[in-house]
Amino acid sequence: MFSTSELLTSSPQIISADSLSRSIIPPLSTCPSDTYVIATQPGVHAEDFSDGFAMPHLRRKLQGKDDRIRSSMSATDVLGTMDTDKIVEILESKCGAALLKVDASTGSFHIADDPNPRVIRLDFPAPPADSKAMDSHRLSKLQDNDIFLQSLLDLLPSSKYTVIYTTTPFSILPASSSASSVEPEAYEMDTSFSSQTHMELKRDMLAHTERENGSSAAGGNVTLVDGPLFERYAFLSPGIFMGLLIALPLFLILYVGVSGVASLQVSYAAFDREMGPAAQKKGQQ
Repeated sequence: MFSTSELLTSSPQIISADSLSRSIIPPLSTCPSDTYVIATQPGVHAEDFSDGFAMPHLRRKLQGKDDRIRSSMSATDVLGTMDTDKIVEILESKCGAALLKVDASTGSFHIADDPNPRVIRLDFPAPPADSKAMDSHRLSKLQDNDIFLQSLLDLLPSSKYTVIYTTTPFSILPASSSASSVEPEAYEMDTSFSSQTHMELKRDMLAHTERENGSSAAGGNVTLVDGPLFERYAFLSPGIFMGLLIALPLFLILYVGVSGVASLQVSYAAFDREMGPAAQKKGQQ
């Protein structure tokens, strides 16, 4: 956006469409200009404006190199689509501006020479889509749009104007604008995939969806899935179950062995040395 009037606006890098509308509507509500141009350029991306050859006049105004422009702002990434109809309604109600629609694809327009405020809706055609961002034909179309916008500004009856230039990427163009795009071909596998495997995958996805739907039921109630034990409780897998069955008899054997060792009873006299006559006779022998 740029204007020949002083508008207190900043230039954020990333901003949502709603926040951007809320930031520019208050200064526009003061009716700072006689003409408000709302231009819409579909089917472009950031690479189209990187070198400055596509839109030289627009780039010059946004960079402050035009002496008539007193304020400008630009947003590199806008999250969402900006509601320009709301801006038009506010300008019509607050400033009494008359709406004039201009289609740049026709190459002609007529602006009445009167001092009344006006809102010009300028719709540019989408440039041809190409894998290369700066295709010669695409670049030529963008340059023609830039010249058309500059010609419209030069022919305005008043030098007080504000321009809101919005763009949309090619991925979200309307169906009518993207009808000429090439549709991707469907890929078919050379080798046939087993239909039984398809059915197994389908059943697995259905079971997963049912579990998600059951866990998100109202009131926090969880619906148990019908089926065997190991499908209802994921924490009790067959491997863990078999490990518990094997560990149980091993613990029993260990318990019996430790209990047997602990139950041995030996008197302390068994380890004493004999000192009586019987011991002396054994020594003489």
